[in-house]
Amino acid sequence: MNEPKVVLVTGALSGIGRATALAFARSKSRVAISGRRTDEGLALVDALRSLGAQAEFIEADIRDENDVQALVERTVARFGRLDIAVNAAGTEGEAGLVVEQTAARYTAVFDANVLGNLLAMKHELRAMSAQGSGSIVNVSSTMGARGAAGASLYVASKHAVEGLTKSAALEAATFGVRVNAVAPGPVQTPMLDRLTQTSERKAAFLDTVPLKRAGTPDEIAEAVVYVASASFMTGEVLRVNGGRTAS
Repeated sequence: MNEPKVVLVTGALSGIGRATALAFARSKSRVAISGRRTDEGLALVDALRSLGAQAEFIEADIRDENDVQALVERTVARFGRLDIAVNAAGTEGEAGLVVEQTAARYTAVFDANVLGNLLAMKHELRAMSAQGSGSIVNVSSTMGARGAAGASLYVASKHAVEGLTKSAALEAATFGVRVNAVAPGPVQTPMLDRLTQTSERKAAFLDTVPLKRAGTPDEIAEAVVYVASASFMTGEVLRVNGGRTAS
């Protein structure tokens, strides 16, 4: 019988990250989750264990390299290895036109979405290279492949995530590790509500989706689980967006 996979999920306390942790727990993987809210992390661990998974919460801020290094090291110490890492932590930042943006807003978005992914991959890849195997899935966005007025910083950060993914994939292939990304379209999470602000704007936004609805966190988690195990896929971005990038 194959030994259960060891999975690390950053940004696991809400939305896509939470759904992904639950999806891996249902497959009886051993799951380490991270975030900055201890009470929510411990509650999620209880939910994961109720599904039959071994689970551990490790408090970490993905913008802090010491936290990230300790997160990966504690995961390996607890479970013996690291087979799959899902980097789902991130932020949408503050909306606004380019002429309204500031260095502080830039730093807030890029530290979470770009620096956080870079640091996570740096230490995940170190652990996986020692094993000669592993799979990393970064969470991007439909906005990683197009522009959006009023969301320049978020859009730019997700373009950067996809560039990091492809570059890391080429490096990691030399030691048997795959790196890919899943790029969701609009998904029914608190982030979508914050971005659209009103029910009318949300309805108008979802009307631009060919399938005429938002995705669910569970639907994106299914895609993440698939990409994590797709053994001949690396350096790719799987777009799961209801058809928004079909034309």
